Amino acid sequence: MYSSFVPPRQVRIGDAAAFVGTTPRAIRHYHEIGLLPEPVRGGDGRRRYGYEDMIRLLWIRRTADAGIALDDIRDAFADPAPAGAGDDDGIASILERLEETLVAQEAELRRQRTAVQRMRTEGSRMGLLSDFVTGRLKSLPAGSLRQADLDTLLVTERILGPLGAAVQAGRFIALATHPDLREESDRVDAAEEALDDSVAVDDPRVARVAAERHAFEEALHAFIENSGLAASDDALFDSWDALHPAAADEGAGADESGRGSGRGHEFMSVVEAIGKMPYDFSPARLRCMELAEELAAHEV
Repeated sequence: MYSSFVPPRQVRIGDAAAFVGTTPRAIRHYHEIGLLPEPVRGGDGRRRYGYEDMIRLLWIRRTADAGIALDDIRDAFADPAPAGAGDDDGIASILERLEETLVAQEAELRRQRTAVQRMRTEGSRMGLLSDFVTGRLKSLPAGSLRQADLDTLLVTERILGPLGAAVQAGRFIALATHPDLREESDRVDAAEEALDDSVAVDDPRVARVAAERHAFEEALHAFIENSGLAASDDALFDSWDALHPAAADEGAGADESGRGSGRGHEFMSVVEAIGKMPYDFSPARLRCMELAEELAAHEV
């Protein structure tokens, strides 16, 4: 028996949304971002959707449910299939491009998950440093490094790369394993911090603290030399060269622009860092640092 039911040739936005499983608001958004062309409007001024519109809406809905961003779907539809290709070829091309996007997203999620797991294992601050740096700190007792030590290594790695930070780690190993050195370091640090904006650059305290800083650095250097930490620095350079032979061939682990070596991050030169990394040092403290450097230069 012949059915008297005649399907509509076009439907309004509410019916289209209900069939596809979305909302009229979502469909209007598809129009706004260029994902779905505006359909013809009826005599009442309302949008009307035909069969091809519904097919496209179903594609959008299913693809979005798979986790693909609407902008990616739009770009995929905007890129026409090669001349002579059938509909299936065009769809396959779209899916291929979308899959490439998903693969890249999965790789980024794996990288982020690995970073989070490493931070949980190593500790939130230690885990921010590269394996090359933390490898040198593994032998230290838990809690022997201070937050300020790890913060300094983080800044150094940003400027000079993992090799520079790993070498500097020897300083903090010495402080962590030699209580007298740590106590003297704290005393000199406190004396420098006391040189605030209320102290004039020609105040006698500035020169005195500079001499104390110089004496401490000499004592620390002697301890590092005598303890064998300096010899382990040579092994660090050998390990770095083995891991990065190309960087070793370029010389000293830096390229022509003066940037430090490393993989996965770009490192800036010391000159760049001076202009971009803020330090709240008073003129008196800066003068103290200059005097300490002059004393060290005279020793050489």
